[in-house]
Amino acid sequence: DTMSIRRLRNNPKTLEDVNIVTEELKNLYYKRLLPIEKYYSFHHFHSPSYEDADFDNKPMVLVMGQYSTGKTTFIKYLIEQDFPGSRVGPEPTTDCFSAIMYGETEGIIPGNALTVDPKKPFRNLNPFGNAFLNRFQCAQLPNQVLESISIIDTPGILTAAKRKLSRGYDFPAVLRWFAERVDRIILLFDAHKLEFSDELTRAFAALYGYEDKLRVVLNKADRVDSQQLMRVYGALMWSLGKVFRTPEILRVYIGSFWSEPRQVCDHYQLIELEEEDLLADIRNLPRNAAVRKLNDLVKRARLAHSHIISYLKQEMPTIFCKDTKKHNLIYQLPVIFTKIQQQHRVPAGDFPDCTKMQERLLGQDFSKFKTLKPSLMASLDKLLSTDIAKLMPLLQYQERRNKPLPGVLDGEFLGTFRPMYFKRHPFKEIPKDEEGSEQDLEEWIVEKYKPKYDEIFYSLCPVEGRLSGTKVKEWMVTTQLPSSVLAHIWRLSDVDCDGMLDNEEFALAIHLIEGKLEGHWLPPELPSHLVPPSKRVHTANDEE
Repeated sequence: DTMSIRRLRNNPKTLEDVNIVTEELKNLYYKRLLPIEKYYSFHHFHSPSYEDADFDNKPMVLVMGQYSTGKTTFIKYLIEQDFPGSRVGPEPTTDCFSAIMYGETEGIIPGNALTVDPKKPFRNLNPFGNAFLNRFQCAQLPNQVLESISIIDTPGILTAAKRKLSRGYDFPAVLRWFAERVDRIILLFDAHKLEFSDELTRAFAALYGYEDKLRVVLNKADRVDSQQLMRVYGALMWSLGKVFRTPEILRVYIGSFWSEPRQVCDHYQLIELEEEDLLADIRNLPRNAAVRKLNDLVKRARLAHSHIISYLKQEMPTIFCKDTKKHNLIYQLPVIFTKIQQQHRVPAGDFPDCTKMQERLLGQDFSKFKTLKPSLMASLDKLLSTDIAKLMPLLQYQERRNKPLPGVLDGEFLGTFRPMYFKRHPFKEIPKDEEGSEQDLEEWIVEKYKPKYDEIFYSLCPVEGRLSGTKVKEWMVTTQLPSSVLAHIWRLSDVDCDGMLDNEEFALAIHLIEGKLEGHWLPPELPSHLVPPSKRVHTANDEE
């Protein structure tokens, strides 16, 4: 409300210490909705009750697809870092669900421990049993991107040739559990190995009702020519149309999501544009997280569960033929749904899936059901008509205050940021206490390679000793590195930020490119020993 917004403006620290929107959502849920869910045993038929961690956790991205479609590599591309327990290969390498989350120290937390941690949003995974929990883990690591989002890596969906293998737990049910709670679902396909298996079709069924969260990626698109890509894209859209029977066409992003050089192809520019679109979509998740939580809360509140339970209770006999009447009512559930629509003016979209509801009703004792309680229904009406409306201005204010994501998700630079401590590489700054470090800092490590770099510089016809951004970009793209990587190299190389590169800055850019091509990670900021000598003098004069 207005008072809450004034309080935020007068005390900016409030947003850092406590997420006001989240606290308001919690209060509304515990005060208005939870009593109704308990009274009508909502958790027996639908999802478990929300806990604090469900409100407090960061936005989550679920990455899924068949094996060898590049799921784990895609995650590494987003966070620009290896994570504990990750393996990459053409065979099914990821055999468990892995939650990649922020942590001060790097390590792995096993599934059973996760389900008893009140600060993690996984406590309600217990019903899936040890067969699943032994295949579930959390990889924690210090990473800038993971400060804002968490990522769920999933086992590769089995192909037709491996469909006889049993996982030992209900894989589609676990996917649906995560689909309900995540903010975005990334579904990857391989552009040169497109196949729809039985398990993939069942996985699609688990995503029913959450199509708005789904983004489809046709990965490794640089490995096929334009004609093959057109055919694969058409086949994918046709197959998706058969599975997801929605009026909207699913958005399919065409790309090659890793930070290594891409293969030369005619549709290179298309891949770059699609990459920027998908990254922009993921980048907006923290900004929209509160809206998504509010949307999920309203979905739960609007579900016509209490009306269904009440109707079944009223129709049950008091003494005789209870079992017969129960089975008749379950059989007639579609008709009952229609009657409730007409009597209480409840929209058809607010009813649960009829078949699943019938299955869950079979094991319930109808005599324990409750009829409609006026005070609870009045509280629910107040939630939907008044309380939510008061929260909207607070949501809009919160969105404007959210900070942007770093790394490849940085909207301004689309750069690949990397923690310096992870791997020793030629870009790492030399510690001042090491022997001979002062001499090393006086020398410029790029200087010995500069003659060959200068040949390239002068072949590009500099004007007044400088190359424009356009000319540098034309040369840079020939390396086949993604634009996100090149953008960050440009930012590091343009030391004086004049939008042009002189011969020293250009030599630095080539040095960074060569290091990246050799497999090293780029530094988030330019280390002092890589600053060109002329720029060091310039900085020193400015300080004086």
